[in-house]
Amino acid sequence: MKQIQLSDHFTYGRLLRFTLPSIGMMIFTSIYSVVDGFFVSNFAGKTPFAAVNIIFPLLMILSTVGFIFGTGGSAIVAIALGERKKEQANRYFSLFVYIAFGLGILLAALSIFFIRPICQLLGAEGQMLEDCVVYGNIMQLALIAYLLQYAFQSFCVTAEVPGLSLKMTVVSGVCNIVLDALFVAVFRWGLVGAAVATSFSQYLGAVIPIVYFLRPNQSLLRLSRFKFDGKALLRTVTNGSSEMV
Repeated sequence: MKQIQLSDHFTYGRLLRFTLPSIGMMIFTSIYSVVDGFFVSNFAGKTPFAAVNIIFPLLMILSTVGFIFGTGGSAIVAIALGERKKEQANRYFSLFVYIAFGLGILLAALSIFFIRPICQLLGAEGQMLEDCVVYGNIMQLALIAYLLQYAFQSFCVTAEVPGLSLKMTVVSGVCNIVLDALFVAVFRWGLVGAAVATSFSQYLGAVIPIVYFLRPNQSLLRLSRFKFDGKALLRTVTNGSSEMV
């Protein structure tokens, strides 16, 4: 089947076919907390299950930074692609990915440092507080991957490979289910096993697009070394121009 391009004329059928991978991607993304909650509640107990439900919204809030760079950055990249300036588009694309990576490190470090008072503010105490801290600290180690995974979900659409985002999310989600079953139900690692399983699956979901975009590929984008030009980026955001000096 011929690949749909952003420059094509979209009928309802073509639009649905182009967006279906993104819809499926969002469905599979939502299973992280559901899968962890299922195995933790059945094999670890009520208190660890409550801890997962308390801390997971914080992790989702932090991961929205990836959405910010993905949705906003993809618009800037699309402008450059529309002006047939593919090299500049790749520079912008690389810039946003690398910044998201750096922010992931920073946010993870800050979150680990403040995780206990944040959990206390959310109402956790006693053993539930300790479970929140354990689960949250392990999950923060995968925050970089979570941010990148969310960012790539938008960039894959701009690169005209929305199917890649669905594939990486499905692989990551299935991996999470299998590892949760192994670590929590079989090995009986409890809350730690659930956190490790989810963290590993998130890294898997981030590595797949990184490897794809680092190598020569059939999409419109490729990760590359870039020379940062803040003035050019500011002009792009404010004037809608991708011209780079």
